[in-house]
Amino acid sequence: MRIRSAARITSPKSSYRTFADVLDRLGVTADRVRFDVKPGKATVRDLIRLHDREDRLYELADGFLVEKAMGTKESYVAMELVWHIRTYLDRLDHGFVLGPDGTMRIMPHLVRIPDVSFVSWGKCPGHVVPDDPVPTLFPDLAVEVLSRRNTKKEMERKLREYFESGVRLVWFIDPDTRTAKVYSGIEECEVISESGILTGGDVLPGFSLPLKKLFAQLSPRRGRSKKP
Repeated sequence: MRIRSAARITSPKSSYRTFADVLDRLGVTADRVRFDVKPGKATVRDLIRLHDREDRLYELADGFLVEKAMGTKESYVAMELVWHIRTYLDRLDHGFVLGPDGTMRIMPHLVRIPDVSFVSWGKCPGHVVPDDPVPTLFPDLAVEVLSRRNTKKEMERKLREYFESGVRLVWFIDPDTRTAKVYSGIEECEVISESGILTGGDVLPGFSLPLKKLFAQLSPRRGRSKKP
């Protein structure tokens, strides 16, 4: 089933009056925003230092460090997907795949950590994976495995940012509803049901994965998901 996504997100204001404005623009809950590390002025260096000191993953947006939302179930699905893509790349060496800690500066002053990402070798001279802990790089495919801590506004913002940075394909994988939303553009979305097959389009030509196989080891569904 192909649907149109939500309306385009307008460019946010460049200043804030209250912390509520910050949360509204970031699209996340207050418990995920670090307010003891240069709020509004945090840098990539702060992000790296915090990871080395506390071993916690943060994204950087609008000068704020935002904790990555992920749990055991989401990590499992992400790593299963990494394995399937890596197996595909063993046959067709188009690039490399990163897991849930693959941090990238996809635009100036914007660091995102897709749960899974594929980067074509064309972005990496010599077919060498970047050595920088936070390389200036955007993936061809960005995958977000939805957590209950993710909000609709957060995911709408990430979707816009991915395509504005140059990402060609975005997957939103929902372990609770056993579905996937495949975006080939900000307003172009195809919903794949649990009985459907996830394909890689022009980004991963020939890749296919039945969603039932991806979710096979998860516990039975519990009610309806409230995630985006």
